[in-house]
Amino acid sequence: MATVASSNQQQSAGVVVEKKKPVFVKVDQLKPGTQNNNLIVKVLSSNTVLQKGRAASQRLRNTRIAECLVGDETGTILLTARNEQGLDLVKPETTIIIRNSKIDMFKGSMRLAVDKWGRIEVTEPANFVVKEDNNMSLVEYELVTVAADAVAADE
Repeated sequence: MATVASSNQQQSAGVVVEKKKPVFVKVDQLKPGTQNNNLIVKVLSSNTVLQKGRAASQRLRNTRIAECLVGDETGTILLTARNEQGLDLVKPETTIIIRNSKIDMFKGSMRLAVDKWGRIEVTEPANFVVKEDNNMSLVEYELVTVAADAVAADE
């Protein structure tokens, strides 16, 4: 008797593996150093910060980077969009789904980034109002190292 894998299962070497459903988080839940974040956000603005072409080789592509302010009903954050992966999709007034993103730190503040393992896609317009007065990228973080002997002295 053969088994048939459903649409959210993968069959690999005779073993059926369940795919996990993506867990979506809100902007105000993002923390420094987190990865695998999935969000549905509206794009508020987009500003190209770097556009560099390389004429030395045809196979090397142009480098384009834009900082885009995106948000949901809990807050906003700066998204660093790179090349074709996001720049052509991330336009003001659009709603996007960001999958498998991570938080990069830049000058002590959080930036949402999508690397080669992540994905950005345009979706239907969302019916929420963006909370623009809670910009998570304006919160400054400082890396504090604690010596092991100082922790032991406190105990």
